[in-house]
Amino acid sequence: MGVEQKLGNLGAVTTTLEQAVNWSRTNAMWPMLFGLACCAIEMMSAQAADYDMSRFGMELMRPSPRQSDLMIVAGRVSRKMAPVLRRLYDQMPDPKWVVAMGDCCSCGGVFNNYAIVPGVDEIVPVDVYVAGCPPRPEALIHGILTLHAKVRGEKFAAPSAEVR
Repeated sequence: MGVEQKLGNLGAVTTTLEQAVNWSRTNAMWPMLFGLACCAIEMMSAQAADYDMSRFGMELMRPSPRQSDLMIVAGRVSRKMAPVLRRLYDQMPDPKWVVAMGDCCSCGGVFNNYAIVPGVDEIVPVDVYVAGCPPRPEALIHGILTLHAKVRGEKFAAPSAEVR
């Protein structure tokens, strides 16, 4: 008795190249470790056994921007750290995504002074904001799943008519 007789006639599986590529991008995101404050503790616990972000293909946090396609900015960004964050973002290969984790990262939080950037979106484009001070690991996982839904809906860009 073969597989065909056990499963029956399932037909052919069809999909588009866009859907297949977006599926592979969501199931193999490699986040870059960029913890700046107390939110980083919650980010690390989301990677631990209780919450296990490896269910989503994120086996470990990469310390190198050239191996990462997802930057999770966790915590407050100081004016001194902003150029470093931008340089690391520029070194990441395309396509790349950013998750802003925590109130300090999203809007400056309780810090209303000249030394803290009032939102990391002044430095890099942010795809998903995760609210909380600090946000729980469940909130980060919800943010990751929201990013997955966004990536699955992305369309391929048309090639530019630029002559080199």
